[in-house]
Amino acid sequence: MNIVLAIILIIVAAFAGVCAGFLYRRSVAEKKIGRTEEYAKNLLNDAMHKAEEKKKETLLAAKEEVLRLRTELDKEIKERRAEVSRQERRVTQREETLDKKMDNLDAREEGLNKKEEAISQKQEDVQRVREEADSYLGKQVAETERIAGMTQDEAKQELIARIQKDAFRDAAAMVRDIESQAKDEAEKKARNIIALAIQKCAADHVAETTVSVIALPSDDMKGRIIGREGRNIRALETATGVDLIIDDTPEAVIVSAFDPIRREIARITIEKLIMDGRIHPARIEEMVDKARREVENQIREAGEQAVFETNQHGIHHELVKLLGRMKFRTSYGQNVLKHSIEVSHLAGLMAAELGADVALAKRAGLLHDIGKAVDHEAEGTHVALGAELARKYHESPDVVHAILAHHNDVEPQTVEAVLVQAADAISAARPGARRESIENYIKRLEKLEEIANAFPGVEKCYAIQSGREVRIMVKPDDITDEGTKVLAKEVAKRIEKELEYPGQIRVNVIRETRSTEYAK
Repeated sequence: MNIVLAIILIIVAAFAGVCAGFLYRRSVAEKKIGRTEEYAKNLLNDAMHKAEEKKKETLLAAKEEVLRLRTELDKEIKERRAEVSRQERRVTQREETLDKKMDNLDAREEGLNKKEEAISQKQEDVQRVREEADSYLGKQVAETERIAGMTQDEAKQELIARIQKDAFRDAAAMVRDIESQAKDEAEKKARNIIALAIQKCAADHVAETTVSVIALPSDDMKGRIIGREGRNIRALETATGVDLIIDDTPEAVIVSAFDPIRREIARITIEKLIMDGRIHPARIEEMVDKARREVENQIREAGEQAVFETNQHGIHHELVKLLGRMKFRTSYGQNVLKHSIEVSHLAGLMAAELGADVALAKRAGLLHDIGKAVDHEAEGTHVALGAELARKYHESPDVVHAILAHHNDVEPQTVEAVLVQAADAISAARPGARRESIENYIKRLEKLEEIANAFPGVEKCYAIQSGREVRIMVKPDDITDEGTKVLAKEVAKRIEKELEYPGQIRVNVIRETRSTEYAK
């Protein structure tokens, strides 16, 4: 009984709990739903409010854009209207101008018509007067021809012939007077110009020789220069191409060579060897190289000095070198570089007196003998070689022409060319300036070396002892010992055939083989 009652109470309690829980959950759910609905409502209100604001902003932006576009459209319309107005005004002005021009043309046409009528009337009057005059003149001419007994053409010819005869006689007399006066004045003026130029340019002339004398500190130095069994002197003569004369002259050695450059190299070499004190073949070759470089520097400095002295800047550096080489070149005993400088000064002075181009005359005078710097090495006259060098190094055509014309190879076409020719003759005509014998002597020595160098296998060739010996160094790889004998005979035969010389010439062929190694 108690158990049943307990079970019933439990069931009733459980049902009551379930009912209470259901009612609680329902009340809670209703509260949540209410809050959710309120939140959703608030969200909706906010969204609608924002949408309304966005709509207002969009409408405001659209209105502003429409207003801007309308303003731009109005502005563009105004500009187009203004442009149309301007064009209309221009068209109107053009129409008015055309109307005025048309009125002017009409007025001109009317005036021209009146002038044409007046001219036609005057032409008729002139034609009538001309006919009357021709008729009258015809009668007069016929009457004159009848009285004179000749036609009108015959009378004209006779009158013209008489006038021409008188004019020719008067002109011939006037020409003779003018020529005589001009010749007298020209000769006087030319003498004055030449005398003034010579007076202003008085240069010293020293005849060149073919020997140089070197002073020695003592006679013992002669033995050291000769060396054991003559090896030092042979090395010197072979390396420099000169002839060393060591005789009884106290404390002096003579260097003989027709080529002044070789002689200068040998002189400098010997002086350096004497100062150094060490004289042997290897040292000799070293000193020869140094002396050769020193002479090259002297050549360059001599050319630069000549350019500076004549104030002819802008000459190509190769031409300057060639000018320097002429310091060691003689022509008939006259130093060619000094001669060229003097010709430049003389030509410039005469050009200044005559009002010609002074700079051109001096430049052409300085370069007129430039071919003599290379005429030992190239075929042709020094005139042709000089003109070719001037063209090669971009000298002006007037300078080239003056070089070609200074010995009348071509006819002078400019005043400056004639002045260079005259200056060259003045410089060469000084007493003692030239000696024909030394020029012929040097030409014979040059020809002697040229003959020897023409044979294959020849490395070096020097004419020494005043042309009584030609020393030939051959390449040992090209010519054998037996071949040296054959070469000596062939050179001797060719010298006999092509040269004229007093006495006899010794042909000395040298073949030398050297082997050099370095210990490292």
